Amino acid sequence: MSFTAQDVKALREKTGCGMMDCKKALTEANGDMDAAIDFLREQGLAKQAKKASRIAAEGIAYALTNDTNTCGVVIEVNSETDFVAKNDDFKKFVDICAKTVMAQNPADVDALKECKAEGTEMTVAELLQEKVLTIGENLQIRRFTRFDAPCVGYVHAGGKIGVIVTFDTDVDTSNDAFVACGKDVAMQIAALNTPYLNADAVPAEVLDHEKKIMREQLLNEGKPEQIIEKILGGKVAKYYKENCLVDQEFVKNNDLTISKYVDSVAKELGGSIAITGFVRYEKGEGIEKRQDDFAAEVANMVK
Repeated sequence: MSFTAQDVKALREKTGCGMMDCKKALTEANGDMDAAIDFLREQGLAKQAKKASRIAAEGIAYALTNDTNTCGVVIEVNSETDFVAKNDDFKKFVDICAKTVMAQNPADVDALKECKAEGTEMTVAELLQEKVLTIGENLQIRRFTRFDAPCVGYVHAGGKIGVIVTFDTDVDTSNDAFVACGKDVAMQIAALNTPYLNADAVPAEVLDHEKKIMREQLLNEGKPEQIIEKILGGKVAKYYKENCLVDQEFVKNNDLTISKYVDSVAKELGGSIAITGFVRYEKGEGIEKRQDDFAAEVANMVK
């Protein structure tokens, strides 16, 4: 019995499984819809689809660099519970995903899922399905960013936050002092959630908005119009100091800005180091977490 693209679509809507899985199921079942559904259930894929409707807002934000710190990846993989995020099997899966991104440079998450998972004979999508079934939770590869540049990674609080910082430098990127400097900068980004690299990175509309608020505050304080512009200059400088990484006070030494700290390390190493960018992932940020009503859940179980 043959089947059409509409049949594949219909099977996907009934089961929630992927298009390729549905096509394979219909092929195995010679086009019989009920038999195809049974096939998916037997393979555990329909069970996975049911889990996929559950909210995954926990998990791990992870950062990884190669041995020479010339390529790096920051990635977020979500689970339903923090308990699973601490599972060694889940952590290994996240590491495999990061290594696959590093080695194969996929364009996006969908492309990553089609890649052969590093160190295995499975695709990332197949490995993900296996982990969903063995771990028993909805798991989602949410996002990643890959860098081909001198970089240092940092993971905070066992995977709550992952940071990669990139540099333009002529020093040896495998040097311990360079790596320690990079981790210090990454830790600052993790702790303070710095929004911008430098003043040039602040969008004009953001700065205009802030200056408008500052001006209104000064007017409300009764400051004369003729001195407001002078005061605004100081307030803008303070805004940069608080919101731009290179202008921030270094948390380990308040006598230095981050820029001056990095310059001091570069001088010690006899070269130059400049921060060129960073990415900070915090697990679950922007995902609306389910609020469980435990009493109601118990009552429903009793019924």
